[in-house]
Amino acid sequence: MTEQETKERPGRPPTAVFATVLCAAVLMALHAVGGFFLLNALLTESEGPWDATVTDTVRLMAVLALVTELVAAAVTAAFIALGRLRRWWYVIPAALILTAVVRMVFAPGP
Repeated sequence: MTEQETKERPGRPPTAVFATVLCAAVLMALHAVGGFFLLNALLTESEGPWDATVTDTVRLMAVLALVTELVAAAVTAAFIALGRLRRWWYVIPAALILTAVVRMVFAPGP
C-alpha cells in the first residue's frame, strides 16, 4: 500500500455534523409547511360558476406558501453564509416560490 492509501482523511467533528443536520432539519420543516400551502393552492378547483371564493382561496394559499418560502430562503442564505450548507439548497425555495407565484397569477376564475 502506498502512503496515500493508508492516510486517513480528516473528518468533520461531530458537532459540525450535528449542526449541519440541524440546519437541514429546520429547512425541511419550513419547506414542508410551504409545500402544504402550495399543495392546497394547486389542488383547489372551482366547483362551478357559483363558486366565487375559489380564486381568493387559491391566492391566499399561494401567498402563504410564498411568505413561508421567502422565510425559508432567508434562513437558507444564513445557513449557507455560515458554511453549514451547500449552495444547491437555494434550489428548493426558488422552485417553490416560482410555483407559488405562477399559481397566484393563474388562479382559477369562478
